[in-house]
Amino acid sequence: MKRFAAEYLYTLDSETPLRRGFVEMDEDGTVLRTGVCGADEPVLAGALAPGFVNAHCHVELSYMKGLFRKGTGMAGFIDQINALRDTKPREEKVRNLRDAMDLMWERGVSAMADISNCDDSFAVKADHPMYTRTFLEVFGTESEDCAGVMEGVLALQEKARAYGLDAAPTPHACYTMSPELVTASSAEGLKSGFLSFHSEETEEEEEMVRKGSGPMWENRRAAGMSVPPVTGKSSLLYFIDRLLAARPAPLREHILLVHEVCMDQEGIDAVKAVMDHPYIALCPLSNIYIHNALPPVPLMRRNGLTLCVGTDSLSSNDDLDMVKELFCLQENFEGLSLGELLTWACRNGADFLARPELGALVPGKRPGLVLIDHLGTEGQLTCSSRSQRLI
Repeated sequence: MKRFAAEYLYTLDSETPLRRGFVEMDEDGTVLRTGVCGADEPVLAGALAPGFVNAHCHVELSYMKGLFRKGTGMAGFIDQINALRDTKPREEKVRNLRDAMDLMWERGVSAMADISNCDDSFAVKADHPMYTRTFLEVFGTESEDCAGVMEGVLALQEKARAYGLDAAPTPHACYTMSPELVTASSAEGLKSGFLSFHSEETEEEEEMVRKGSGPMWENRRAAGMSVPPVTGKSSLLYFIDRLLAARPAPLREHILLVHEVCMDQEGIDAVKAVMDHPYIALCPLSNIYIHNALPPVPLMRRNGLTLCVGTDSLSSNDDLDMVKELFCLQENFEGLSLGELLTWACRNGADFLARPELGALVPGKRPGLVLIDHLGTEGQLTCSSRSQRLI
């Protein structure tokens, strides 16, 4: 049995911490007991919390770290990723993604919802202590290519399953896919019980779908690609229409909407009307990196949406550090306690992945144990806060 105690203990069966709290864990990491320390027991400086769940990552893009110009907007970012993808040998890509996963693990990430476009990460994930659910993302703007794209992603799914991975197809975003492919990939993904979708990441995306104009529209047309239909509605409402063509409401699967920088009340109402288990993945540092914007977190909170936290990739972020993401949210939105932020980064992510053993320091669970140091005088995160795995 191992016992750890700190100034603050976040069990996350409540957002309120135990002051001078302890947790006892079995040798295999199973939580046995939590409580408040005696007056004379020494405690660690900082906060103890369960392991994080990175709700959105592209770990296979870790070889792109430091290669991108910031603040280019989505059209400029797409141009860069198309130019830089596959510019390094597979061995280097695998080494980089393994290093990224190892560092996340050391910092306390116990599970990850990861996007894959190829099999580069499969062997590493299969041997890694971190749990991953792999979303096999597809692209294809031309309707006539839909069948061929789906054949390819289903073959990739079989390869992932041969490694013992939980993996299934998922659509990327409305601007990289024909309407037929959005629906076909959604239908396949829903069979697994999970879906992940890049949604309303930028105003450029909204202008493209609502008005048929703007940098992303011109980018696609200049490349000779078909563009999504101009609907006069948000890209989120367009996605919901394509989703309902795959499966009628109510949708009981776990559906993760990633980014949602442009989400409004109309979109929230539409999500609630058709999805029983919607989740939002906030990736604030990526949003700032690409187009210096942030999602409407206060609106999301007022509407009771289930929020998770992700890092996105090293093509759109300087680091894959969950604490830095939480600090960014704390500094940009008033009224966010560390308990609420950790609920998003731990318990809600575990709920999305349907991993009941993770997400909280509750007897019987095995979430991992993280120490977050350099807290402020009121127990809040600071720019110096860092996390390290204890269990």
